[in-house]
Formats: sequence, C-alpha cells, structure tokens
Amino acid sequence: MTSFWAGKRVRLRGIEPEDWTAFMRFVVDEERLGDLLQPPRSAENFRTWAKEQAVAKSDGDGFGLAIEAVGTGEIVGAVGSHHADPRAGWFEYGITMGAEHRRKGFAAEAVVMLLRFMFAERRYHRCQARIFAHNEASLALHRRLGFVEEGRLRDHVFFAGRHHDLVMMGLLADEFAQLHSVSEL
Repeated sequence: MTSFWAGKRVRLRGIEPEDWTAFMRFVVDEERLGDLLQPPRSAENFRTWAKEQAVAKSDGDGFGLAIEAVGTGEIVGAVGSHHADPRAGWFEYGITMGAEHRRKGFAAEAVVMLLRFMFAERRYHRCQARIFAHNEASLALHRRLGFVEEGRLRDHVFFAGRHHDLVMMGLLADEFAQLHSVSEL
C-alpha cells in the first residue's frame, strides 16, 4: 500500500529545517505575483522559522506541510489547514506554489489530498479559501476542484498602493465526494 500522503505528482510531508531556502523563495515569488508585500526577512529568520516548524506540536487541525515533487524530491510549494472550528465543522486552508512549479498539476493534487484528509478522516463538513480577486489562476484552480464563490469582500486588503477585493470560496464535503473518489490518487 502506498502512503495516503503520496500521489502521482506530489508527496505531502512535514517541514524540515533544511526547507528554509524553499520557503524564502516562495515569499519572493508571492511578492512578484502581487501578493501582500512584507518587509524583507533575513536568511537566519527563515532558518529559525523552519527549525520551529520542524518541531512544532500540532495545533489541533491546524498544520502546515511541504509539497514535494515525487520525481525530484524538490519542494514545490506548501499547503496547510488553519482556522479550524471542529464544533461547527469548518476549516480554512491555504496553498502557495513556487513560480516555476505552477500550472503543472502539483497544486490540484496537493489540495485534493489535504481535503480528502480533512473531510474523510477528520470529518469536517466545509472548507473555505480566501483568494485575491486578481489571482485568476488560483480562482480557476479552485473552481476546477469544485469550490464555489460565496462572496466578495470589497477593498478588503491593501497592498501595492491600493485596496483589493478578496474572494471567499467554499466547498462542502458532499460536493467534494461527488467530484473526487477516495482512491483517486
């Protein structure tokens, strides 16, 4: 039997201390795409963060994972669950991909694995994602995965000198089950 966390293209795994350089690149890639601009961080800051992530205890159903390409072992992105409310049955998730690894199917496979775990194993009912309205690639990915636009927070975030809309997308467990089988990966 293969691992639940390994698919055809990617394997999800915990963050290791040596992953810090990949995460530093992801921040630069996000800045180039027009995401939130953050002050520069030192290499030591990224090293410390990765070391902390590698030994961090799970925060309930909030966690972060590295996305590793099966063929090369290279870290191509990161995915994680956060803001989970087990009582109400919803969670929010986020994903980031290295610029050179976008549009290769890595993100879709990683998201399906994460959603399969949260819906089937952790018994959540609903997932939500917040996406910048200008990020057409991410909006298209989420639509393909079955997410539905549930709302738009107008001028909700400020970066690059102006306000931007934030699109709220959601997916229910039964909608996910209709589109993605348990043995799909």
